[in-house]
Amino acid sequence: MFDALSDRLSGIFESIRGKGRLTDADIDATAREIRLALLEADVALPVVKTFIAQIKERCKGAEVSKALNPAQQIIKVVNEELIAILGGETRRVNYAKQPPTVIMLAGLQGAGKTTLAGKLAKWLKGDGHSPLLVAADLQRPNAVGQLQVLAERAGVAVYAPEPGSGVGDPVKVATDSIAEARQRGHDVVIVDTAGRLGVDEEMMQQARDIRAAVNPDEVLFVIDAMIGQDAVNTAEAFRDGVGITGVVLSKLDGDARGGAALSVRHVTGRPILFASTGEKLEDFDVFHPDRMSSRILGMGDMLTLIEQAEAVFEEKQKEEYTDKLLKGEDFTLEDFLDQMQAIRKMGPIGNLLKMMPGMGQMKQQIDSIDDKQIDRTTAIIRSMTPAERRDSSLINGSRRLRIANGSGVTVSEVNQLLARFKEAQKMMRQMSGAMGIPSGKATKSPYTKRKGKKGAKKKTVRRGGPASQQRAPQLPQGGLPGQMPDLSGFNPADLPDIDFEQFFKDQGKNDK
Repeated sequence: MFDALSDRLSGIFESIRGKGRLTDADIDATAREIRLALLEADVALPVVKTFIAQIKERCKGAEVSKALNPAQQIIKVVNEELIAILGGETRRVNYAKQPPTVIMLAGLQGAGKTTLAGKLAKWLKGDGHSPLLVAADLQRPNAVGQLQVLAERAGVAVYAPEPGSGVGDPVKVATDSIAEARQRGHDVVIVDTAGRLGVDEEMMQQARDIRAAVNPDEVLFVIDAMIGQDAVNTAEAFRDGVGITGVVLSKLDGDARGGAALSVRHVTGRPILFASTGEKLEDFDVFHPDRMSSRILGMGDMLTLIEQAEAVFEEKQKEEYTDKLLKGEDFTLEDFLDQMQAIRKMGPIGNLLKMMPGMGQMKQQIDSIDDKQIDRTTAIIRSMTPAERRDSSLINGSRRLRIANGSGVTVSEVNQLLARFKEAQKMMRQMSGAMGIPSGKATKSPYTKRKGKKGAKKKTVRRGGPASQQRAPQLPQGGLPGQMPDLSGFNPADLPDIDFEQFFKDQGKNDK
């Protein structure tokens, strides 16, 4: 959604990056370009005026003029002001001191309230809570049935005493759900309310009645990030008519301009709590203003990437990998397969790569990556025997033909996979060596004296001679047990250049 704005801002910053000193004219020109970029992204005019005024005030002060790198300082100022516009610090759900915590969802029809209720329930369950979904949208046809399906997929309970489609009293359903939650031991109640095609008094009155009946701890307004400034106007109407405590952004994965998402916090004065970034129930997370700003400015989002990796890699699996690395054991195809499957659980490869800093300049290459190539790679590895996965050197010509026939690919594709795996294995060995870890082969300890053969003349080897160059890798200086190894001699540029994009392309050459 923010790709166009991100590209525009990257171009603006690139134009000032080479300047050693910025004049007031340069700052005014940069601010003018940023203003146009925000207006084209459909950001509300009052938000743009406030944002630009703050940037000008800070950039024309000593903060930038005395900086060694003025361009980087301007980027820092823009980042900080963008975080402030988006809400500053991350806002969490306010849980009730005495359960259950009641969360009421409100918004227009089609904003995605019901789907978001299922996503929120699944997220709360993963966070250690026991949510109860309440079907209080009795106006829209099949809204109750949709919520029941979502509850089943999310693995949570649902309270739906009325069939809906115009039948039943939503206020009574919402009121009875609190007693139902206490009786069944649920600590969070999520009330899905009815919406309309537009703001009208009947809808507002129903929302007010439900709020008065259940006294919710949070009233979250679900805003469709794709409908532009009208979404902000609707949020203001709900704030004044019902009283909302927070905002949830839905459909952030769309290709519309994202100005509404940037404007709603500043215009309504209510924080953004969550963001929905896809159709799956898993595509939902807490909204972090600093991480969103970092993505918009093309600086990546490594914290979210790390959190996703921690979620899919089990603790036992991480301990096994760490233990194997510390023992200097080789990276095998079984390890490779486990990591590929874990990456698959994290979501599309393109989305993961976009979270890495500097990847904004490779959007076309990233968009061309086909996730199905991971499935083809998985099929090739699973066609191998356990012994072949542990030791790829066993795979000769006849075995490669058998693997290719078993996985439905050509022998050349098997060869390409093995060649890429060898590069990854070599990189892992070099990383182990740089950390002072033996590479899986028996090595003589420099701290153990060994006696020579009887009668044999002791051979003296001078430092720097050929024999010392062929010696097995030793612990670097300061690498005794319990001490931090000295990595000053390790140069990351010496690692093999593995082109993962080419890796996936090579695996799919014969798809056609």
